[in-house]
Amino acid sequence: MSGSSSAVSGAAPCRFAHYFVICGIDTETGLEPDELAALYQWLEADRQGRGGDAAATGENFEQSPLKRTFKSKVLARYPENLEWNPFDQDAVNMLCMPKGLSFRTQADKRDPQFHSFIITKEDGSRMYGFVHTFYEEVTSPQICSAMQTLYQMHNAEHASANPPSSSSSSSSSSSSSMDSLASSLDEADSPTSSSASASSSRAAGGYDSTRDTLYVSKALCLITPMPFMNACRQFLSQLHRAVTAETAPPLPLESYVHNILYEVPLPAPGRTLKFHGVYEPIVCQRPGLGELPLADFPLAEAFSLLGVENLVQVFTCTLLEMQILLYSEDYQRLMTVAESITTLLFPFQWQHVYVPILPASLLHFLDAPVPYLMGLQSKEGTDRSKLELPQEANLCFVDIDNHYIELPEDFPQFPNKTEFIQEVSEVLQGFGISASRGAPPRTGSSLGSNPSTPSRERKTVALQQLEDDGRNGNLAGEDLAVLELLQGNATLERLQALTKRTGVTVARVDALRAGVKAQVTGDRQGSRTAAEEEELRNAKLTVQLREVFASRFTTMFADYEAFVIQSAPDLESWLTNREQMHNFDKASFLSDQPEPYLPFLSHFIETQMFATFIDNKIMSQWEEKETLLRVFDTRIDKARLYNVRAPSLRSSSYQRCSILKESAQTIEQRLMKIDHTAIHPHLLDMKIGQGKYEQGFFPKLQADVLNTGPTNNKWSHRTMTAQRRKDRHRQQTEHLNLDNDLKEKYMQEARGLGKNLRQPKLSDLSPAVIAQTNWKFVEGLLKECRMKTKRMLVEKMGREAVELGHGEANITGLEENTLIASLCDLLERIWSHGLQVKQGKSALWSHLLHYQSREEKLEQQQTDSPSSYVPERRKSDSSISMPYLRLSLIQDMRHIQSMSEIKTDVGRARAWIRLSLEKKVLSQHLKQLLSRQALTKKLYKRYAFLRCEEEKEQFLFHLLSLNTVDYFCFTSVFTTIMIPYRVVIIPIKKLSNAMTTSNPWVCVSGELGDSGIMQIPKNVLEMAFDSAFRPHTHIYALFKCQNLGKLTTVQLGHDNAGLLAKWLVDCVVVRNEITGHTYRFPCGRWLGKGVDDGSLERVLIGELMVPGSEDESGRGCRTPPLQRSPSQTRRISITSLSGRGCKPTSGQIQEAIGEAVNNIVKHFHKPEKERGSLTVLLCGENSLVAALEQFFHHGFKSARLFQKTVFVWDFVEKAVAYIESADQMGDLQETGGMTCQSLCHYINAINSTPRNIGKDGKFQLLVCLGARDRLLPQWLPLLVECPVIQQMYEDTALLRDRTTVNALIGVLETLHDFPITLESSLVKGIDL
Repeated sequence: MSGSSSAVSGAAPCRFAHYFVICGIDTETGLEPDELAALYQWLEADRQGRGGDAAATGENFEQSPLKRTFKSKVLARYPENLEWNPFDQDAVNMLCMPKGLSFRTQADKRDPQFHSFIITKEDGSRMYGFVHTFYEEVTSPQICSAMQTLYQMHNAEHASANPPSSSSSSSSSSSSSMDSLASSLDEADSPTSSSASASSSRAAGGYDSTRDTLYVSKALCLITPMPFMNACRQFLSQLHRAVTAETAPPLPLESYVHNILYEVPLPAPGRTLKFHGVYEPIVCQRPGLGELPLADFPLAEAFSLLGVENLVQVFTCTLLEMQILLYSEDYQRLMTVAESITTLLFPFQWQHVYVPILPASLLHFLDAPVPYLMGLQSKEGTDRSKLELPQEANLCFVDIDNHYIELPEDFPQFPNKTEFIQEVSEVLQGFGISASRGAPPRTGSSLGSNPSTPSRERKTVALQQLEDDGRNGNLAGEDLAVLELLQGNATLERLQALTKRTGVTVARVDALRAGVKAQVTGDRQGSRTAAEEEELRNAKLTVQLREVFASRFTTMFADYEAFVIQSAPDLESWLTNREQMHNFDKASFLSDQPEPYLPFLSHFIETQMFATFIDNKIMSQWEEKETLLRVFDTRIDKARLYNVRAPSLRSSSYQRCSILKESAQTIEQRLMKIDHTAIHPHLLDMKIGQGKYEQGFFPKLQADVLNTGPTNNKWSHRTMTAQRRKDRHRQQTEHLNLDNDLKEKYMQEARGLGKNLRQPKLSDLSPAVIAQTNWKFVEGLLKECRMKTKRMLVEKMGREAVELGHGEANITGLEENTLIASLCDLLERIWSHGLQVKQGKSALWSHLLHYQSREEKLEQQQTDSPSSYVPERRKSDSSISMPYLRLSLIQDMRHIQSMSEIKTDVGRARAWIRLSLEKKVLSQHLKQLLSRQALTKKLYKRYAFLRCEEEKEQFLFHLLSLNTVDYFCFTSVFTTIMIPYRVVIIPIKKLSNAMTTSNPWVCVSGELGDSGIMQIPKNVLEMAFDSAFRPHTHIYALFKCQNLGKLTTVQLGHDNAGLLAKWLVDCVVVRNEITGHTYRFPCGRWLGKGVDDGSLERVLIGELMVPGSEDESGRGCRTPPLQRSPSQTRRISITSLSGRGCKPTSGQIQEAIGEAVNNIVKHFHKPEKERGSLTVLLCGENSLVAALEQFFHHGFKSARLFQKTVFVWDFVEKAVAYIESADQMGDLQETGGMTCQSLCHYINAINSTPRNIGKDGKFQLLVCLGARDRLLPQWLPLLVECPVIQQMYEDTALLRDRTTVNALIGVLETLHDFPITLESSLVKGIDL
């Protein structure tokens, strides 16, 4: 309740209550239809395109007059106004009587009701209201006759409309559900079936002034700075009892009201206060500075209404700042659940719209495109299915009365949820409350619905007699006087407690106590009334439940301070640069957390409440710590003292809360000793005879005595001096510091969105004000879009910077997913703002479907619609001849619609967003969608975000910026879907051997699997022409297989059949037909027997091509350059004379090996999700195989004149033949028999493979297997010591230099620490 403390820090922070308010019917103005309800009907009529005039009167003749809403008024308020807390008349009136006045007759149920409400001010501080509503007889003849007239009109209307009754019912059912919500919200108070049957005899008449008594609701309300719910409830209930009792109360009512407004102080932190109601004393306590802040709402009730699991799920949704809508017939239940959830958030605070009771006239507020926590009153017998909400994609719907919840799709679970639920359940069971899905509370009438629960009624006989005598604590008999003295005197009480503890009995007092059974005594145990026992039990249970929740956060964020980035030198520079600053090291924090926590934490640390928490932490360097933060930090320090653990060793084992007993004892001990007793109510200086008692009627109170407080009050003086001190201090700090208003403004900006919309303005609800509110939403959405896209770019750029060697990144995959999910959520909110008619749960998908059906109609009308696709670009000669992939919004939708894995509209919308983001067309698609203005106008109201032209343009521009980075957010998430791939094999066209007669086959592999070997049928050979009109063949194939993820390798081969079997392939190109990602696999070598190295099969390494530009200049924006297959030039330079001129030097070769090994080591140091392909690092360009090949080629006598080319593999084979020859075997046994055997075994296995991979392919395989099985460093000395080396290598060769070879062995040994796994495409067919 940090807000409450700031609310109080005005000129009278010590007052228990700020205002006493009476709301009801104004007999002067008579019966007025509720204008707000009328305005709401007007808005609805406008929304549905009907004329607004019909609804403007607010009269609704179809509805029985007793059920209609009439305007209530604030009849009186005391004091008139407080400058430090101005009275908001409209808001208080609306929340005291959210449905306006309700009327009853003597045949209806007229139980008093209690509810509370909250008013959130613009600065985030809160005021609490506690309302006791009861029914009072209407004495004004004008109002009775007005009601009679309304009934006659209603009956006449009914009679005329009766014959075609079906039409009237159908018209009412067709009106929007929100309209019906507004018009009959009052039905919740309608009589129960029994009383309804009793009144059926006069149903035709309804109300007849000659035989019926008319009653109208009246509300008594206390407005307080802190939520002392139980105390206020007792006080108001006693005040009402005084009015209905047969005898007048001991003092005029003014005495009690004056007492609570001016003479009862707020309890000091950690203290208990006793003050006096009309009949009984009331006790309330306030937690100390180190304890959890005050929460007086019964948490147990929230748990028993929803059940533990449901409540934990709603709690998780709240932490992740989703939209939460509570739904119940009972206002107090709405308030209890809302306050319970926000209380449990400690040390965080809900930062967005918070309206636990949404008045009927504010229903349009459910349209708000921001996170909110709102409560909506349901009507009796209304079905959830009839309630149409503007947006449900991110909504958590909580039906309190039916104990069930509807959750948004795929949100992460709370860490250790099962153990957590178990611990909470055990606490509840300890107090005898079932932890399963909550049955309603145990008392007969549920705790929330009825203030006069039996426990409030149960009174001891002695007190009953006291009431009848008209006596109370002020006018007591002798016994009571003594007890009262003991009760009221704190010193005596403490002495008494002391004597008790030392074993001395105070017989006289004990006898008194036994005799009188008073409610509050020194020894409270055993003599507490049932009501007090219940209250104490509730307080203990509440604090224990809160401790369990708080200890979860203490465990989870024990080390959060280590990751806070304190970068600003002073407060002013921090506030001015707040948006540009990075306040919390999210990546490092996440990398320090246990794996199971990550899905939740990565979402949570992106929320506004977490950002505000970190802001408060940073600001605490320069100013006083915010209350919740102070308590939280103290707890973390304490936990550290008891539990010294290295911050890096995070474990996901569940730690239970260890201070449950102490917290409950603290509360009990505080209630046992009263620290302060307020002044008793006393006679005031009033005109005699004015507050005349009339049973059943609340009197008109004397304003003159209630509008000013006493001047001689000891604590009001204390307050004033303290206040003067504070004012002086504030003025000084203002001179020193920056202006407070400016600071508040900065903080508002710094904390970003929704802050100025914590609660809608509850007063002037003209269409202009509604438009203004919506304008704020539009601005907020735009700002949020800017922040989100910027965050996504920074995160992505950050990662690419890391790959270039700057800094360090962690868990970016997880973070990226979180950011994309929050972008999907933002788009859903934007699309549901200002929606005319709701269809389906996803507003975005609904809009897309409308667009699709229109476009498809147009397509049918004109077979070729030019507007629906982007014209094909003219391709340059260097570009690869792939058939053009048409860029079409509708086509992308069809891809998503064909995915059977996605079952819901929300899921389809998210998949479509991910696909568009991956294809870099999100902004383009949405622009196209919104270009159909007629459709947008039909679907959206005038004030909707999508109809604000300038903001819409900026929004699309922000999304366009996401095209600068690469996302694989569709491919990597939908891993099980079937994807069509198109393969093109391109021969080198300059040579005549562009045709082949053999039968080619291909196998494509990716990070998620491979396609299996696919034979390419002959009929797909396709003739194409290059720019010089020379023919060449391309081989095309289209195949469908399960998502392969990012593509890594292609195996290409043929069966060597026919006359033109030899085949020179330039490259293979593979395209994912859904995402459009195209991969190029360079080859540049022959496939065929007796040519090159005799290979019939090659493994090619892929690179992702940048769309639109083939040449290298176009790759400038991509960092870092991607790995590719060993290029044609590298192969030729190694294996033939033609490359002699560009042979690498020994220095370059050693550097290349170091670099290749280094890349592999780096690969394993990255988080698993970020690693990419190891195959590329082993076999691609600049890979380990390439570097070792260069090493072996240095000084190699590879080609002799008129002889065929010799390959490194030939050297290896000769060395092995030498090793195997029998006579040499004995000599080598001593140096390393096992190593010799392993080398021979591997070489033979590679030679006997059924695959025709060629000599270079075999060498590559040997290096990969040697690296995997950690044998390379052992094999090298064998090859070096072999005499064959002298025949095949020159003296200067690196391989003959022992120092260099030893260095190489040392470098290769560093790979032994890592588990190298090889892709199946590399090791297929090898039997070891």
